[in-house]
Amino acid sequence: MTESDLEALTAPRDEAPPAFPLTTGRQRGYHRTAVDSFLDSARAAFEESRTDFGADDVRAASFPLVRGGYVIADVDAALARVEDAFAQRARERAIGRVGVDAWVAQAREDAQQVLDHLTRPRRKRFARTSILTFGYRLDEVDHVGDRIAAFLRDGDALDVDQVRAAAFRMQRGGYREEQVDALLDATVEVLLSVR
Repeated sequence: MTESDLEALTAPRDEAPPAFPLTTGRQRGYHRTAVDSFLDSARAAFEESRTDFGADDVRAASFPLVRGGYVIADVDAALARVEDAFAQRARERAIGRVGVDAWVAQAREDAQQVLDHLTRPRRKRFARTSILTFGYRLDEVDHVGDRIAAFLRDGDALDVDQVRAAAFRMQRGGYREEQVDALLDATVEVLLSVR
């Protein structure tokens, strides 16, 4: 063994390659350590079949934005797959616990609640912010709501990723964000339950 071989063996190893592509320049991405830590926790919860961590926890995950972070779209795509896996497991557990008929009845009830909310008149589907504060744009939220209602009522095509990716511009006197986000979360749950 040569001296260079010995140096190669004892030299500190480079960091592991990043799990996702990194942003460059001034572009911001998700904080690497926060994402890695969250995904490690999710993996452990899934492998241990824990019930204290689920699809809703994945959906609610958020990470600081930093320069040189993970590319947002790549992390979001991975999170969608993780959420799908947790939702599939929850569906299987629910069916095993209550049976297919009860599970289907619950999924229909959840879908009906979303549809009932979305059949309210346009511009009146959610509480609004005051004229001094910003909320989601009414027309954009109503458009997405119409698409969700058409899926639930008529069976029009709608993919869970389209709902996950819904983003709205802001306006004064717009819809309250927390109400819209809660309905989108409920819609994602319905879509995942019927996959």
